Amino acid sequence: MHLCRSLRRRLARLDRVKPKRVPQSCPRSTTDVGATDPALNWSDLDRKAVDTVRVLAMDAVEKAGNGHPGTAMSLAPAAYLLFNRVMRHDPTDPHWAGRDRFVLSCGHSSLTLYIQLFLSGYGLSLDDLKSLRQWDSLTPGHPEFGHTPGVEITTGPLGQGIGNAVGMAMAARRERGLFDPDTAAGQSPFDHHVYSIASDGDIEEGVSHESSAIASVQKLGNLTVIYDDNQISIEDDTRIAKSEDVGARYEAYGWHVQTVDWSGSDPYVEDVEALWAAIQAAKAVTDKPSFIVLKTVIGWPAPKKQNTGKIHGSALGKDEITATKALLGFTDEPFAIDDEVVKHTQQAVERGKAAHAEWQKAFDAWAAGNAEGKKLFDRLAAKQLPDGWAAALPEFPADEKGLATRAASGKILEALAPVLPELWGGSADLAESNNTTMKGEPSFIPAEYATKEFPGHEYGRTLHFGIREHGMGSILNGIAVHGGTRPYGGTFLVFSDYMRGAVRLSALMKLPVVFVWTHDSIGLGEDGPTHQPIETLTALRAIVGLDVVRPADANETAFAWRGALEHHDRPTALALSRQNLPTLDRSKYASAEGTLKGGYILSEASTGTPQVILIASGSEVAIALTAQERLEAQGTPTRVVSMPCQEWFFQQETAYQQQVLPHGVKARVSVEAGIRMSWDRIIGDAGEAVSIEHYGASAPAKILFEQFGFTADNVVAKANASLAKVGEITGHKTGN
Repeated sequence: MHLCRSLRRRLARLDRVKPKRVPQSCPRSTTDVGATDPALNWSDLDRKAVDTVRVLAMDAVEKAGNGHPGTAMSLAPAAYLLFNRVMRHDPTDPHWAGRDRFVLSCGHSSLTLYIQLFLSGYGLSLDDLKSLRQWDSLTPGHPEFGHTPGVEITTGPLGQGIGNAVGMAMAARRERGLFDPDTAAGQSPFDHHVYSIASDGDIEEGVSHESSAIASVQKLGNLTVIYDDNQISIEDDTRIAKSEDVGARYEAYGWHVQTVDWSGSDPYVEDVEALWAAIQAAKAVTDKPSFIVLKTVIGWPAPKKQNTGKIHGSALGKDEITATKALLGFTDEPFAIDDEVVKHTQQAVERGKAAHAEWQKAFDAWAAGNAEGKKLFDRLAAKQLPDGWAAALPEFPADEKGLATRAASGKILEALAPVLPELWGGSADLAESNNTTMKGEPSFIPAEYATKEFPGHEYGRTLHFGIREHGMGSILNGIAVHGGTRPYGGTFLVFSDYMRGAVRLSALMKLPVVFVWTHDSIGLGEDGPTHQPIETLTALRAIVGLDVVRPADANETAFAWRGALEHHDRPTALALSRQNLPTLDRSKYASAEGTLKGGYILSEASTGTPQVILIASGSEVAIALTAQERLEAQGTPTRVVSMPCQEWFFQQETAYQQQVLPHGVKARVSVEAGIRMSWDRIIGDAGEAVSIEHYGASAPAKILFEQFGFTADNVVAKANASLAKVGEITGHKTGN
């Protein structure tokens, strides 16, 4: 373990004994350091700015009546150091491509970020801090991407931010490979760093393990995580549930690990110089991600509540605030702030403009010698697809034997690879099953970790997440929010449950991630009920802002990919079959282009006016078409609607929806190998569902479909039952 020289004396004190409280009468400065590093140039105004952060954190939570002041207080020096000395950023342009990224993984400590954005000049005002957690404020309880200038990503569920930061660091390297792979390290306009602050909660959540392990394999030297090791959570002392040596854990992953122990001295000293040196050492290590264990006392220097679970997630109270302000040399007035401090901290604006201008010179020089690269950069920055790109999508000939939609998806990716260099992705150890590998494209992996099966290099394209679905989801979000490239990631549909937290955040942030989920029903067969998604489609449709697309054949799959890539403001889930599905004869049936509208009339009733409508998705569409033939033979005009994506369908104009599903036709049957819940809105009170309301079984797909009622005969029976409900027929067998 590499340690800063100023820390070596403290190694012997790295035990788990809680530091003593600083006496209430302690007169010393709150941010004393040793001999100041000339490069750091830590001044009295910096010290006062840090103390101002603590005061604002206390006052904001007190005014709101709830919140998390303790971490914001104890992390004040670290956050201030990052924003005022370490990171390259321009408060006047939060979207500057050359900026360093900052991820507050412990999103509950939102004030850690908000106060820095206020002090640095990102446009937040003192009134915004006073409006913490209030309606229509720029300072919600957890930072939200797209809502507050300077917030890089939405963090709330713990651990996600670490995965997001890993994704950002990977995206930065992929972007460099696209535009400027040959320039020396650190000399390219596409070189930048990703910083994250994480808490015990982030470290304890399993997603941080998954993401951190991947970061090590990827040797992400552009990533630094500062871990606030204060040993306090909501239930107070973390030893009640946590005993591991986190630094050793990260060393075992293969990270570069340092420890900065502020709690190992008595009295407590925030050694800013030591943290500064550790960050500089981290930047110097380019072949490993860096992890800095920062041992702090939560809520310091509150005399009675520091180092307690109470200060983690609740206001200090008036008396404790008064006492703490007295220690810091502040008046008792809420939100008091020295104009000189603000003037000092907002020098970040001029520094940012200067750094931006210097970067622009390097970028312009690169652009002058890379016309095609500049053209690609501008297109990606504008979130545009190249002209005529959709012509590359394959058109599949009619074939009764057909093709699994997962296999069709693989062929589509292969076709898109040369025309969409921004598109990249892979799977959670299921590349062959998910068909997520673009043929001939190198893997994104340090060359020494490439394999015979997957050759590659650091600027490759095929991603390998290992068996880490949850980490994959958070990393994909980080890649997408970084900007520039378009990521996709695959696993079995049933394992999307592992990813649900990340998928929900993807929808919340409106990120254009494509989730490729295969083995979409009981049709996967012999693997049995543990792998057969029953409730999964409905559960995913319940995520607001996620488009769930389950194509019926290869050509619908091509248009599903087209729809996903044309949407830049929301994620898409592709639910694809393991088993072969017939490729429909589009000279007989409607064009698969109707997929883009979510639902379309695939096969019209013989009279043009249906008595009953069969609505199906995925593999069940072919069953509905067979049932249509039988219903028509018995004299019942029947329409078949393919409904690959309910979300896209309900985004269409009402007139189109009415054209496909006329209100006057109440007899309807939904056909999907999952629970019926998400179809009730479509089939109405008189409708019937061919669905499965129990877990599956281990057997060949053909047997399962027959045993569980996914047959044309059952669809006909359900259609007759619905017709009976609306009084269209009497005396027919109506099924169960």
